[in-house]
Amino acid sequence: MTHQFEKPSNQEEEYFAREEIEKKLRLALQQAEELAAMQKENLRRVHFMKCPRCGMDLHTLKQGPVDVDMCFHCQGIWLDKGRLQKLMARPAHESGAVMRAVLNIFKRTPALEESA
Repeated sequence: MTHQFEKPSNQEEEYFAREEIEKKLRLALQQAEELAAMQKENLRRVHFMKCPRCGMDLHTLKQGPVDVDMCFHCQGIWLDKGRLQKLMARPAHESGAVMRAVLNIFKRTPALEESA
């Protein structure tokens, strides 16, 4: 008894070819998503706590109830999302004290006096 296998029909071949293409497409999309996530993480690592103006390190200073990120190189002061709203939501006498403290940072900086 000899078993002979029949050749698959064209419809069967097309079905498996489509399945293979869809599988490869899903794999390519997954790889693209993983690559994008890795690139985003690498960018975050490179730019985290770096001055947007000059690229040097930012240093966190506590000014009243708010943390302020300051660049000692270009004297830039940066507030993270929501910090300005926090300052503005505080009573006027409290937020004024914080703003005066932030402005005092500029007064203490000799580089600003030289550039003026």
